[in-house]
Amino acid sequence: MEYGIPWQGAEIAAEAEAAGVTMFCSGEFVDHEAYTTLAEMALATRTATVGPAIAYAFARTPYAHAAALRSMWKHAPGRLFLGLGSGAYRINRDWFGVEADRPVARMADLVGAVRAWLHAENGEPVRYAGEFYRVDADVRAPVLGRIEVPLLLAGFNKQMAGAAGRVADGVIGHGLFTRSWWDEVVRPAVARGAERGEREKRPVEHGWVITAVNDDDPERAVRDARRMIAFYLTVKTYDPYVEHHGWQKPVEELRDAFRRGDTDGMAGAVTDEMVEEIAVCGTTLDARAALRRRGDSLARDVAYFAPPSFLVSERRRQAYARASLALLD
Repeated sequence: MEYGIPWQGAEIAAEAEAAGVTMFCSGEFVDHEAYTTLAEMALATRTATVGPAIAYAFARTPYAHAAALRSMWKHAPGRLFLGLGSGAYRINRDWFGVEADRPVARMADLVGAVRAWLHAENGEPVRYAGEFYRVDADVRAPVLGRIEVPLLLAGFNKQMAGAAGRVADGVIGHGLFTRSWWDEVVRPAVARGAERGEREKRPVEHGWVITAVNDDDPERAVRDARRMIAFYLTVKTYDPYVEHHGWQKPVEELRDAFRRGDTDGMAGAVTDEMVEEIAVCGTTLDARAALRRRGDSLARDVAYFAPPSFLVSERRRQAYARASLALLD
C-alpha cells in the first residue's frame, strides 16, 4: 500500500515527500484544471508519481489528453499516470457542450484513442478506428516515440468499473467507497472486466479517502467530513450505492437539507455509521484507529488522504493535508 495526497502546493509536497508520500493527484472543477495542476506537480516533485485523478474525459479530445501527458513526460519521465472520469451527463451537456451518451462505451473507446497517441512511434502514422473516435494522423515532425503512462478510470458503479478492468490499467475509487462497495460491487466488476479483456496484469486500485484530522478541534474535523459525505450524496447517480448500504432515510434527510441550503442539517443527517464506514477523521489518534479499522476497505495499491473541500477554505484544506502526514508514522 502506498499513500498519496491531492495536490496542495509545492511547499506541502516537499514535506509530504519527506514524510513518505509517494503519489500526488489532481482533480478538477470550474476553478482548477487537471493538466495545469499536473504541470505544477511534475515540476515541483522529485520522486513521486503524479497524475490527474481525475481529468474530465469527454471535455477533451484524445489528442489533447495525450499531448498534455507528452508535455509533462519531459519533466517527469516515468512518473506519470492518467485518471479519467466520465463526469455527470448533465455536466458534459450543460457545461462542456459535448456528447456523453453511452458513457461506458465512449470511455472505453477514448482509452484506445489516447493510447494510440501515447504509443505512437516516429515515422509511423497514428491510427485508431473506434465507434466514437477516429484518428488518422501522419505526423512528420520527429516528436513522437512510445511512452508508457498507466491509464485508470474512475469506476463508481459496476459498469464503469468493469470497463476499467477490461480496457484500462486500473480503477480509481471515490471518496465514498466502503469495504462492502469495494468487495461486493467494484472488485468483482473489475475482475470480470479484466477476464473479458484478457488482461495479463491485475488492474491496480487507487482510491480517495475523506480525511480530516485536527487535534485542536476534532469536532470541526468530523463535521467537515460529515458535510463532505453529505455533499457527495446529494447526487442521485449514487442511489445504487445508497440502497446497497440501506442509507435511504439519512440520504433523504440530507438532500432535503441541501435543497433548503441548510449545511448544518446536511452534516447532521450523516450517521455515525456512515462516518465510520467512509471517513478517517477526528484527532490523530482517532484517525490512526480508523485507518487500522478500515484496513482492507481502502484501495489495495494507493490511498489518497483527501481533505474535505465542501465549504472548507484552502487554508484549512492545507492544514488537513499536513495533519494527515502524521498517519504515515
